[in-house]
Amino acid sequence: MNKKTSAALTLAWITLVSSTPIVHAAATVLVSGELTQWGPVTLTIDGPTASETDDDPNPFTDYALDVTFTHESGSPSYRVPGYFAADGNAAESSAVSGNKWRAHLSPDKTGLWNYKVSFLRGKHVAIGGEGAPIEGLDGLAGSFNIAPTDKQGRDLRAQGRLQYVGKHFQQFAGSKQYFLKFGADAPETLLAYVDFDNTQTRKPKRGPLKTWGPHVRDWRSGDPTWKDGKGKGLIGAINYLSGRGMNVFSFLTYNAGGDGDNVWPFVDRDDKLHYDCSKLDQWGIVFAHGQQQGMYLHFKLSEHENSGARDSDNVSMDAGELGPERKLYLRELIARYAQLLALNWNLGEENTQSVQQQRDMAAYIAQTDPYHHLIVTHTTGAWPGHLRTYGGLIGSQSELTGASIQTRDLMDTHRFVLHWVKQSEQAGKPWVVANDEQDLGSFGTPPDPGYGGYEQSQGPSIDDLRKYALWGTLMAGGAGVEYYFGYVHPQNDIVCEDWRSREKTWGYARAAHDFFSDQHIPFWEMHNANALVGNPEDQNTRYCLAKPDQLYLVYLPDGGSADLDLTGVNGAFTIKWFDPRGGGQLRVGSRQSAAGGSSVALGSPPSLVDQDWLVVVRRQ
Repeated sequence: MNKKTSAALTLAWITLVSSTPIVHAAATVLVSGELTQWGPVTLTIDGPTASETDDDPNPFTDYALDVTFTHESGSPSYRVPGYFAADGNAAESSAVSGNKWRAHLSPDKTGLWNYKVSFLRGKHVAIGGEGAPIEGLDGLAGSFNIAPTDKQGRDLRAQGRLQYVGKHFQQFAGSKQYFLKFGADAPETLLAYVDFDNTQTRKPKRGPLKTWGPHVRDWRSGDPTWKDGKGKGLIGAINYLSGRGMNVFSFLTYNAGGDGDNVWPFVDRDDKLHYDCSKLDQWGIVFAHGQQQGMYLHFKLSEHENSGARDSDNVSMDAGELGPERKLYLRELIARYAQLLALNWNLGEENTQSVQQQRDMAAYIAQTDPYHHLIVTHTTGAWPGHLRTYGGLIGSQSELTGASIQTRDLMDTHRFVLHWVKQSEQAGKPWVVANDEQDLGSFGTPPDPGYGGYEQSQGPSIDDLRKYALWGTLMAGGAGVEYYFGYVHPQNDIVCEDWRSREKTWGYARAAHDFFSDQHIPFWEMHNANALVGNPEDQNTRYCLAKPDQLYLVYLPDGGSADLDLTGVNGAFTIKWFDPRGGGQLRVGSRQSAAGGSSVALGSPPSLVDQDWLVVVRRQ
C-alpha cells in the first residue's frame, strides 16, 4: 500500500493493561483499516523485538499469536493466526526486524466486535509445540465498531466473502450471488517480479524475472505502489485483466526447483523456516488491489517439482509430508492473506504428493483457515492421474471442496469436468470443478493470431479453446476457466508479462460471463443433460445444460441444428440464439418457439451456420 493510501485509513489506538502479571507495563494495540463490513481490519501489537533470521527464538516458529474476533451477537467468531511483521512498514522500509505483530479480520457483520489475544512462546509453538503465555500480551482484549460497507462495482467488498456452500458453485456471503470464474492461469511465475524485495531467479534464461513493462501504462493515479513508485507494471496488469471483464488470476507462491525457480516467500530459497516480511507485505499489496478490482486469487501452493518427495534435492517441504516446514508455510500464508474475500488454496500444480499426504495437507488448511476458503488440488492431465488422485479425495475422504482440472487433450475437457461434477455429487459433497489447464504442456492457449507477428503452427487454436475449454466446461456444470499459455508460444506460461497477447480469448470469456449475467441464467440450479440432445456418451458434438421444465441451453460447437427432447414437458418455449464469438443480445433463428411434449427441432442459427452457437430455450 502506498503512503497516500495508508494515510486514508482509519486508525484507532487502544492502550490496554493486561490482567496477567505485567512484563510489558502497557501493551499498545493498533486497530487499523476502514473499519467497515468485509474490511479488512488489521490488529497490530507491540510485542517481542525480533529479526527475520533469528533462530533462538525463531519469530516464525517459536511464537504463536492467535486472535479471537467475535461479533457482539456471539456469531461469527474467528480464531485468526497472526504473524511477525518486522517494523510494521516493511513493504516500504524493507525492514528485517522490529516488534510489530499482526492479525487480520474481514468482518461479516456491522456493529461491535470484540477481540482477545493469545500470545505464546515456546519451541515450535506455532506449529504444534508446547508454549507458555507471554505476560503482558497474552489475554489482551478490546473492541471496535464496524460500519456498513460503502463499496460498489467490481470491488469484492461490495459482495462479501466467497464461500463454499455445498454446491458446484461458490456464493458471495453478502450479495448472495453465485460465482463463475474467467481469467488467467498463466504465468505461473506471476510473482517473479523485479519490484518485489529479494526476488531472484535460479534459471535466468528459462525463468527470467518480470518487469510487467507492457502494463505500466495500465497503472492509474491513486493505485498502490511501494518504495517510491515500484509495482506499477503488475498493478497495471491486474487493472488490464479486470478491465477486460476477467475475475481471476493464479500464481505459484513457491516454485523452487521448478520451471521458473524464481518464487519463494523465505529470506533465502532453501531456508524454509524464516520468512521475508517485506516481500510478503508487497505481495499483499498486489493481492489486496486484485480484490478491489474484482479478482479471485488462485494460490498454487507448490509445483510439480517440489510438491512431493524427490531424491535429487530438498526443495520439497518435509518430503511431501505435513511436517514443520509445510505447517509453517501454510500458517504464514493463511495469517497474511486469508482475510481476502475470494481465493482458493490449491495444494499443488501437477501435485506429486500421495493421496494421504494431500489429505493431511488439506486437513491442516481447513483447521487453520478461519474463513474456510475453497481447497482444491491439481493433477496431471491424463485420465489415470485423475483417477489416482481425485478418486481418493472425493466425498468424506478429504477436506477438498473442489478440483483444478488439467486435460492433456483439449477434447477431453467436457468429459473430464462432467465426470468429477457427477462423481463428487454422488459422493455426497459436490465439488467446485474448474478447468485450469488445457491440452499438452507445450501448447495451452496461444496468443491472438498475428500477435507480434507470430503465426501459430501447432496446437489448438483460440477457436478450439473457446469451444471445448470454455463452453465445454460451462456446459458440463463446471465453475469456470483459467487459461494456460503453454511454453512453445510467445508470452508463455513462464515468461508472460503481456496479457494483451490473449486479447481475443479474454473477449470470448467475457462474452460468456456477460451472457450468464445479462440473461439471468440460474446456472447454480442447472445440470448437464446431454442425452436430451442425442449425446448420451458426452461427446463433443453438442452439449445441453438444463433446468428441467424451465430452461435449456444447447451449445453447438460446429453450428447447424439439433433436436431437443421435451417429452414429458408441457407448455410453450421460446427459441433464441447467442453468438459465443461476438456476444451481445440474443438473436432469432429460423424457429422462434416450440411446444413441449415431444422432441423438437430447434431450427437454424441466424447466420454463419457452420460456426458455434448457443441455443436458449426458455419457458414462456
